[in-house]
Amino acid sequence: MQYKGVLWTVSLLVFSLAAYLASPTQNSLKSTMSAPISASITRSVTKKVFAVETPEGVGAMVRRSIGSGALRNLTPFLMLDHFHAKSGAFPDHPHRGQSTITYMIQGSSSHEDSVGHKGIIETGGVQWMVAGRGIMHSEIPLSGDGRPDPIGLQLWVNLPKQYKMVEPSYQELNASGIPTAYPEGPDGPVKVKVISGKSHGVESPVRPLGGCWYFHYIFSKDQVSVFQDLPAGWTAFIYILKGTLLVGRDSVPQEQFHTLVLSADQNETGILLKSGSADTEFMLAAAEPIDEPIVQYGPFVMNTQEEIMQTLRDYREGRNGFETAHTWKSKNAHE
Repeated sequence: MQYKGVLWTVSLLVFSLAAYLASPTQNSLKSTMSAPISASITRSVTKKVFAVETPEGVGAMVRRSIGSGALRNLTPFLMLDHFHAKSGAFPDHPHRGQSTITYMIQGSSSHEDSVGHKGIIETGGVQWMVAGRGIMHSEIPLSGDGRPDPIGLQLWVNLPKQYKMVEPSYQELNASGIPTAYPEGPDGPVKVKVISGKSHGVESPVRPLGGCWYFHYIFSKDQVSVFQDLPAGWTAFIYILKGTLLVGRDSVPQEQFHTLVLSADQNETGILLKSGSADTEFMLAAAEPIDEPIVQYGPFVMNTQEEIMQTLRDYREGRNGFETAHTWKSKNAHE
């Protein structure tokens, strides 16, 4: 009787366990436990700014979002201009304390500076200039003679205090020199021009002073989703060049000429991106915030008011990087 009692008890336990595992609640639990858990936690849009087209330079038209009254501070980003310079120019002007990144989307632009550097940025090329302690610069978009209208982006990025007074330098890549990532494969519907940083296993040779990633996303099909990894806590934004874009878990498409500021929680590993049309294109930039005071006076960006006053004296008196400020004249702007 004792042996039969043990068998009966074991049979009852097995039956009870089978019934428990077959219950709807436990099936749901098993399904949840067996499903893969993704480590990809997406950022979201925290602010949206429309870039209104306004005159800038000499005869150029610019859509400015970062650096406008609506989006003044986005450390370390200082300014974003989407320029269309059919017959315009940005003649001789000074810089100190920041980097300027010029990316030609269409057409070409000549450039020249007071330390002897000059050349032409062609379609798809980038110029990453560190102004450092001081430089005079001239940018003349090239038009006419059957050339396509010069269209591009110029992004200003603040330099950390330790780099503000370095010697000016350049990193330049033509279109073929900018590596391309293909998240869905070379024949897939999306490609990423990796201007700086890393995207889907592809890394740019550009090495900024201070962390900064910069990508040009191009889709050829709508409703395509891609997840872009981003360093946690970095400031990030998107500027939509063409089409529409769905960002994060939002079901409302974002539209052309809008700058989208992204959240930057430490647990967010990147951003989920989905094309809303077959011609969606946008720029995505992320950079390490600079936790330092900032005082900006036009193209001069320093940490204190005293440093700005010193910069103005240096510029006026022609020293500390501005030795030729009042004698140098660019050839491209005066021909």
